[in-house]
Amino acid sequence: MDEEIERLAQRVGVALSGHGYMLATAESCTGGGIAAAVTSVPGSSGWFERGFVTYSNAAKHELLGVSEATLIAHGAVSEATVREMAAGALRHSAAQVAVAVSGIAGPDGGSAEKPVGTVCLAWDGAGLLARSETRYFHGDRAAVRRQTVAAALAGVIEIVGQRRGKL
Repeated sequence: MDEEIERLAQRVGVALSGHGYMLATAESCTGGGIAAAVTSVPGSSGWFERGFVTYSNAAKHELLGVSEATLIAHGAVSEATVREMAAGALRHSAAQVAVAVSGIAGPDGGSAEKPVGTVCLAWDGAGLLARSETRYFHGDRAAVRRQTVAAALAGVIEIVGQRRGKL
């Protein structure tokens, strides 16, 4: 793991534990990379609750409750889908904060509408300013996945810092 990811994961731990929050991850294109980053931090059991690796549409639906209608209408790589993934991670865990990602890491699978490097991210939690966004990362598969992990972790730090009230 590189130094930036390590620093971000440590900052996630400080942000979450400072509020007594637990984190759940719902990952597709990163294949558990976000969970791996946070669990590399000593003491992460105090603020990391669980991770879901839901690579297939069936897994997104069965484990997180992503609507089949959403998957059909918007596809797996969409803000609608990652918002439902994050909400599902919260419903199916004891966490107060969730991050979800789904994207096209490549080298194949892209289209004119959603090129390789397209990644959708969402963050959610009770009392938090939930949000989602679509990013376009560059580089090979490893680079896209690494950038996704970094963006996901940075987003957790940001939304926990902008909390609206107690969870």
